[in-house]
Amino acid sequence: MPRNDHSFSKSKFAFLLILFIHVFPVFLQAQLKVESWETSNDRTMLLSKRNIVGAENDKAEVININAAKKYQSVDGFGFALTGGSAQHIIRMSRLERKKLLNELFGNGPDGVGISYIRVSIGASDLNEYVFSYNDLKAGETDPDLKHFSLSQDEKDVVPVLKEILAISPRIKIMGSPWSAPVWMKSNHNVQGGRLIDKYYGAYANYFVKYIEAMKKHGITIDAVTIQNEPFNDGNTPSMQFLAKEELRFIRDHLGPAFKRKNIKTKIVLYDHNCDAPEYPISILADPKAAAYIDGSGFHLYAGQTAAMGKVHDTFPEKNLYFTEMMAVSKDGGFNTAYPVGRILIGALRNWSKNVILWNLAADPGYNPHTNNGGCSICQGAVTIDGDKVVRNLAYYVIVHASKFVPVGSSRIESSLTTKVSNVAFLTPEGKRVLIVSNNSPEKQSVKVVDGDQSFSYTINKGSSLTHVW
Repeated sequence: MPRNDHSFSKSKFAFLLILFIHVFPVFLQAQLKVESWETSNDRTMLLSKRNIVGAENDKAEVININAAKKYQSVDGFGFALTGGSAQHIIRMSRLERKKLLNELFGNGPDGVGISYIRVSIGASDLNEYVFSYNDLKAGETDPDLKHFSLSQDEKDVVPVLKEILAISPRIKIMGSPWSAPVWMKSNHNVQGGRLIDKYYGAYANYFVKYIEAMKKHGITIDAVTIQNEPFNDGNTPSMQFLAKEELRFIRDHLGPAFKRKNIKTKIVLYDHNCDAPEYPISILADPKAAAYIDGSGFHLYAGQTAAMGKVHDTFPEKNLYFTEMMAVSKDGGFNTAYPVGRILIGALRNWSKNVILWNLAADPGYNPHTNNGGCSICQGAVTIDGDKVVRNLAYYVIVHASKFVPVGSSRIESSLTTKVSNVAFLTPEGKRVLIVSNNSPEKQSVKVVDGDQSFSYTINKGSSLTHVW
């Protein structure tokens, strides 16, 4: 029987078309060479290097990377160096203290590269006792601040900062007050109250003196917030600072004082939870106040990080900072995926330039803290017991970013998925960094696509992964 050349050609063409559609793209999309580090829920992997190459899965969560689309630049990642944290660190033996600080703030193979720290201006509730830099006897006042002194911080916070700066000279430091000196307050008490109107100018000068005094020690304060948790009057110490009051303080006193003294320290307003974006928005709406303001700071004990995005959308020219949140282990679990997803990824995907978690160090009993209003459950990122150091959940949450995303990196576009959270960066050296967390109840298949390259893997429930390529 004679061969039908026409039918043969059609069959051949159809076969080649199927081959092109289903097989050829596999060769076009090359396997990415990627390095990955995982922290698992069962602690078998603690920022451990992992070979993640796996087979593709049709049901995989697909994360598309677009390095051409950039968002905010990164200022850093870290913790609050509370007075209590500094107290534990300074009491370590010289050798063990050096080892710990080199690990925390160094950028070598054994360092985790913490690049941003927050300190309290005066005492926080994680000091042994309350103090300001201008404490007086009952009934006395000092509007000229003649008795201003950093003597309390010079016992521990200042020397620890100096050792940190010797390791990481460009680390950014943010200062936040928990309260003005008692004699400036309406209730003359360390807890609650408000700043008396006639002392607005003196309190602005208090900030100036603090920044200048730290500078004499070789410590540059990159930014200050006006008041830690301005709605909170239950901490010891604490002080309420309503939006209209903070607006007037910045516009009429602090901003002009910084300008007169040529102080370049950034002014960051709000510094409280993600449930009241109207607070910073109302202040930034005043052009005279806004001229002095760099941006707004947020905590996450209430609300959602989307509130930060709302402030960005309203005032895109102003910066956003994530300034405090606890991340602690519960019931013996070690699910980093929840805080990595909710805090770290959530803040960064909503325009934050940094992420600072609460409290670098405490002892096994969560000490020290002030009485009747100090936090008695605040676990440190590290637990220090003499020279013994234990690394806790918050440590791994931050180092999944700090070790791999240097200052000056830019957040880049990465697609959202339904079952895992992610955020991506382009480093100054041109590397891509992708942080992924799986807070779902089961392991998930993931495929990452970057242009014509990709890689696939499985991430266990409760795990966090950082990929670099």
